[in-house]
Amino acid sequence: MKTPNISKEEIINAFQYRHACKEFDSSKKLSDEDINFILKTANLSPSSFGFEPWHFIVVQDKELRELLKPVAWGAPLKLDTASHFILGLSMKAPMTKWDSDYIMNMMKDVKQFPEDVIEMYSKFYREFQERDFNLDTDKKLFDWASKQTYIALANMMTSAALAGIDSCPIEGFHEEKVNALLREKFDVDIDKYGLSYMVAFGYRKAEPAHAKSRRTIEDIVTWK
Repeated sequence: MKTPNISKEEIINAFQYRHACKEFDSSKKLSDEDINFILKTANLSPSSFGFEPWHFIVVQDKELRELLKPVAWGAPLKLDTASHFILGLSMKAPMTKWDSDYIMNMMKDVKQFPEDVIEMYSKFYREFQERDFNLDTDKKLFDWASKQTYIALANMMTSAALAGIDSCPIEGFHEEKVNALLREKFDVDIDKYGLSYMVAFGYRKAEPAHAKSRRTIEDIVTWK
């Protein structure tokens, strides 16, 4: 494995380049190689205990995109113009609770832990949920999983920017209505998964109307 050799200047330039693209150039499409590259960065993203509590649906079907519009007020223009449109799902309690079948499968079959490590990991994970973070409700467990799914979102958008690809994260949707639509039209088991965000990828139709504005480093960082 090679040590990364991307210059700091190139990385900062990508962060400056990235913006929440409101409208994409619908005539320009990402290649299969590009979208698979972006999805691979989600796949390689870190998660608590390495349990990957996420799933991503790439919505390319025009009819399904149309169905999303009435329940996602922040998405219509992106749904019409984005090359690729992704739903970021997070796992709910039946998947992420310390003794779930999914967690046991991750330890045994994906990570291929020996039995003594599984026993130790399970103990730590249970204490983390029940004592350290007090994840004692389904809502708390879903919110905790969502925090991790957002790490994958950030990595996808940053990797896209590094490749000159635009993106827009979207939280403008009605959660209950969207989840009902996911169950009815997307074959999603909403007892196990819920929508955390949507994100669109493509190429900007125009340059941003305003320069990027941020607080100063001094305002956001304290050294002790």
